[in-house]
Amino acid sequence: MSLPWTEKYKPLKTSQVVGNDQAVSQLLNFLKGWRRDRDKKAILLHGPPGNGKTVSVYAVAKDLDLEVVEVNASDKRNLEMVQRTVGSASTMSTLFPVKGKVLLIDEVDGLSGSEDRGGVGAIISVIRNTEYPVVLTANNPWDLKFSSLRQYCEMVSFNKIRTPTIVKVLRRICDQEGIRVEEQVLEAIANNAEGDLRAAINDLQALGQNKAELTLEDVEVYSRDKMKSIFEVLAKIFKESNARAIVDEVSSTDVDYEMMMHWINENISQHMSDAKELSEAYNMISRADVFLGRIKNRQHWGLLSYVFELMSAGVSLSRTVSRPGYVKYQFPTWIRNLSRTKSIRDKLSLIGNKIGAKCHASSLEGVEYYLPYLKVIFQADPKRAAKICRFFEFEEELIEEISGDKKTYNKIMKELKS
Repeated sequence: MSLPWTEKYKPLKTSQVVGNDQAVSQLLNFLKGWRRDRDKKAILLHGPPGNGKTVSVYAVAKDLDLEVVEVNASDKRNLEMVQRTVGSASTMSTLFPVKGKVLLIDEVDGLSGSEDRGGVGAIISVIRNTEYPVVLTANNPWDLKFSSLRQYCEMVSFNKIRTPTIVKVLRRICDQEGIRVEEQVLEAIANNAEGDLRAAINDLQALGQNKAELTLEDVEVYSRDKMKSIFEVLAKIFKESNARAIVDEVSSTDVDYEMMMHWINENISQHMSDAKELSEAYNMISRADVFLGRIKNRQHWGLLSYVFELMSAGVSLSRTVSRPGYVKYQFPTWIRNLSRTKSIRDKLSLIGNKIGAKCHASSLEGVEYYLPYLKVIFQADPKRAAKICRFFEFEEELIEEISGDKKTYNKIMKELKS
C-alpha cells in the first residue's frame, strides 16, 4: 500500500511547518526554555484538525535534537495505562544519543468521557513529577472536565490554515509528483478542505495519484461522488456477506479512512439490535481504532490493512441474527456537534481577539481569564457593561453572546443607546 502523502510530505524541521508561525514559535520557546522548576511544565496545543499541531512537535523536537515519546490519549484511556506508559517515560532517561526528550500526549479529547477522569488525573500527576517537557494536543480543550488540566498548561492556539497557504503546499506536492495542474484546481481542493491541510493533501492524493494531469472537472466529480461513496461503502458493510468484497470496497474508497470509521461506528446500532452482535461489532471497530493509534504513534503503516479489515468485514460479519433492510444512514454525531457549535466558537474567537487587543493579551487569555469576569459584570451591572462594550468595541452579536440571556442583553443595549 502506497505511503500516504500526508506522511510522505510532512515537515521534517520547523522552517517547513506552514500556517501557524506564532504558535510554532511559542512551542519552540517553551521547549528551549523548559526547566524542572518552572510553573507550568506542560504546553497544550489546541485547534481544529489538520492544522499541524502534532507535526510541529516532531519538527521542533528535531531542530532541538530531542527524542519524542508519543502516546495517543484515546488509546491509553485510564489511570493505570497512562501511568504505565507516559508516567514511566517522564522520569526515565533517554536511550538515544540526543540532548533530551519531550513527552507528547496526543488527542487529549480522547479522555473527555466520564470513564476517563482517572486518565486526566494521571496526566496531571505526570506533569507535576516529570523530568521532561510535556506537550498535549486537543481539538477542543475547553470541556469542563479539562478545567483542572488547563491550570498546569501553557495554552497555544493553532488556527485553520489559510487557503493560499494550502494551495502553495499542494502546488509543491504536485511538482514533486509530476502532476500538471492549474491554480484554480488547487484552489478548489483547498476551499473544500476548509482550513484542514491534512484533508486537502488526502483529497489531492485521492484525485491525483498515478495521474499526469488534474482538471477542475476531476475535483467537481470527486466532490459530488464523495458523499455517494460513503453511502455505497456503508451499504456494502451492512448488507454484504462476502468478506473480501467488503474489504475491497472500503480499501478503494476515496473517503478518508478515519472519517469512514466514524460513519461505520455511528451506524452500527442502526443496523444491529441483538446484544451479542452489537458487542462483537463494537469490539471490531474498537480494535481497528487501536491499530490506527499504533500507526500514528509508531508510524507502522503496514498495519493499515488490519484497520480496513476490522472496521469493514469485522463489523459486517458480526451480524448473524439481524436481517438487513432499508435504514437511513446517520451522519456522525461529533461532526454535527462541531457544526452546531461553530457560530459560538467563532464568536468566542472574536471576543478573545478584541479583549486581547485592548489588554495586551492573547485571544486565548481573553476568553479564558477575562471573559468569565465580563459575564458576571454583564449580569450584575448593565450600565458598567455598556461602558465595557464601548471600550472593547463589541458588536451586538458579541454582546448578546456575553450577556447569556435576552433580558440582560436588552438592558445593556438600552444603556448603550441612552
